[in-house]
This record gives sequence, structure tokens and C-alpha cells, in this order.
Amino acid sequence: MDYDYLIKFLALGHSGVGKTSFLYQYTDGIFTSRFVSTVGIDFRQKRVIHKNATGRQQRVHLQLWDTAGQERFRSLTTAFYRDSMGFLLLFDLTNEQSFLEVRNWLEQLKTHAYCEEPDIILCGNKVDLEDRRVVSEEKARELAKKHG
Repeated sequence: MDYDYLIKFLALGHSGVGKTSFLYQYTDGIFTSRFVSTVGIDFRQKRVIHKNATGRQQRVHLQLWDTAGQERFRSLTTAFYRDSMGFLLLFDLTNEQSFLEVRNWLEQLKTHAYCEEPDIILCGNKVDLEDRRVVSEEKARELAKKHG
């Protein structure tokens, strides 16, 4: 084993919010504007070095699971909720409906996650499309604060 910690995150969100693009950009620094819908589930990996409070370096292996956002795959993807150590909940800053759907995703997590209050990172995606933005930073921060 060539790492100190293994951390598994599951990326969730409405179809088309950019979960796959987000993960490819983070893990490989690659962006493609071509839309290919994830079928079921896929995953990316990344190794990072973390310095702890004492200055010791720790090797962290991230497994970033990418889920399909379509309703028809929901029963398949919820099976992965319990094995995840945290969640990346994405919405599209240019799509109000994807933002409104965040509440439904939070309910799904309460039902299927490893505990009643799982660790969730709310991510507004497509910030580069500022001219098409419909969800303000203030609204996103309010939602994040409201749900912890």
C-alpha cells in the first residue's frame, strides 16, 4: 500500500450539471465541452500529499465516484452511498432547476448515506459561464449555510 489514507467521495447532482467534467478537471486537468452522459457509475482517482498539524506529510488516495444524474439510474447509484466517506453535491450555476434539485439530493442522502448527517461539499459548477449565470453566490451560500 503506497498511501496512508484512502478517502472515497461520491459526486451527486442533476443530469448535466458537469459532474464528470468537474472530476476530470480535478484529477487530470482536462476539460472537454463534449457532453457524454454517465451511464450508471464511474470513478476517477487522485493522489495528494497532506501536511498534518505536526508537519508530517501524509499520502492520501482519493477515489472520486461519478454518478449518473438521471432518475432511471437512481436505484443503482444509491447503493454506493453507504460506502462513501463524503459527498460532492454539484449544481449548475446556469440552471435554476439543478439548484432547486439540491434539496431533493439532500433528502436522498439523509435516506441512504452512511449516517444521518454525512459530510457534504456543495459545489456550484460552470462558474466560467458568468454571462449565463442565474444562481447568485449569495443564494448558494444561503443554501449551504442552511444545510450545514
